[in-house]
Amino acid sequence: MPRRDKHNYYLDIADTVLQRGTCLRRNFGAIIVKNDEIISTGYAGAPRKRHNCIDLGYCLRQRLDVPRGQMYEICRSVHAEVNAVISAPRRDMIGATMYLVGREAKDGSIIKNATSCAMCRRVVINAGIDKVIIRDEGDKFRVVDVQLWVDNDDSLMAALPKAGY
Repeated sequence: MPRRDKHNYYLDIADTVLQRGTCLRRNFGAIIVKNDEIISTGYAGAPRKRHNCIDLGYCLRQRLDVPRGQMYEICRSVHAEVNAVISAPRRDMIGATMYLVGREAKDGSIIKNATSCAMCRRVVINAGIDKVIIRDEGDKFRVVDVQLWVDNDDSLMAALPKAGY
């Protein structure tokens, strides 16, 4: 049996971590790795001591048919990236790599073209993480240089005037 490449090894671990997720819509697992050592893990779930969507039996974003990438402020969950970051000291995250896997809760399929939301991108940037590696399907993945998230500041796009004004 051939030896598993390192990126897919860590992505497999993130995929296992997401199984603890409590979202009825989509579940993500994140791990932070530095110098071949796992620094922390995180999955999507309600803040400690609050009820999870699986306990309540509904997801508000799903009920309201909110499209992917919008209105995360009404989501009950603390996202996987944030949970991984708050579980690790910043000094250990500087220069680290985050591995991220997302799956649809309904059928377990890998989320195509997954990426961190705008709020999680800010958290990852502030943590000092250098790269985010995201599984696209099977053993295929993308490597995102976090500096691109700094340079392409999506928070400035919201402030631009609309065309035609």
